[in-house]
This record gives sequence, C-alpha cells and structure tokens, in this order.
Amino acid sequence: MLTAKDIMTTEVITVTTEMSVRDLADILWKNRISGAPVIDSDNQLVSVVTESDLIDQNKKVHIPKMIAILDSVLYLEKPGKLKEDIRKMTGATVQDIMAKDLVTVTADIHLDEIATIMAGKKVHTLPVVSGKELIGVIGKSDIIRTLIA
Repeated sequence: MLTAKDIMTTEVITVTTEMSVRDLADILWKNRISGAPVIDSDNQLVSVVTESDLIDQNKKVHIPKMIAILDSVLYLEKPGKLKEDIRKMTGATVQDIMAKDLVTVTADIHLDEIATIMAGKKVHTLPVVSGKELIGVIGKSDIIRTLIA
C-alpha cells in the first residue's frame, strides 16, 4: 500500500506568518498550488494556509442565527464563528487568515488514512513531518495524481 513518502511533494514551498495576504496569493498563483505550510520566525511549522483562506476574505458576513426566549438569547450556531469569520475577512497577513489547528502526518501513514484525515478534518494541504521537521506536503493534486497513475 502507498504511504505518504510515496506521494508527497518534497520540494515544499513555505510561507511565513508575517507575509502579506497579497504576497501569499501571488505565491499560490505563480506556483499553481492550493496551499502552503506556514513557518514562524524560528522556522517552525505552525499552520497551513490555503486558497480557501484567501477566498474567505471576500465572502459576505454571515450573522449567526439565534432565537430569543424571555430574556435569554440562544445561538443556533457557534457564536465564535462570527468572530473567526471577521478575523479572516479583515486579515492583512498570513497569520491573520491561517488555520488555527495544525494537522500533520508522518511519512509512513497509508494513503487510505491520509484520505480519511483530509476528508474528515476538511484539509486539502497536509504537511508531512519527521519529529518537528517538515519533510514534505501532500495536496489534493497528489492524491488525484496517484489515482490516475
């Protein structure tokens, strides 16, 4: 069975937390990639940023649905989502729009597990690590390329 090391891209394009959103868009476009691992000033992997994060900057504000009962307000959705949406929509740097939770895999994980993680966690760019070191990245296109090979 194929593993992450068999399908990952090893020449990884990374971006920094301080990079502007405009520069990020330029890098993704010029390199024809849908996302990139984010590193901090100490060259440590901290997150992933994707085209979806850029698209979020241009969407309409979605006001959470709620109902009022007597003197109480009950949110029908997570009230923190509005705050998160506004943070992303007004972000000027990669740090402002990147994912809050980092999901990684190791080189020996099998393809079916990778697909399960990507689908279940709704991630499309998955860093491959050895300890704390970034050794590769798996994107949707890597999975699709494997399917047609």
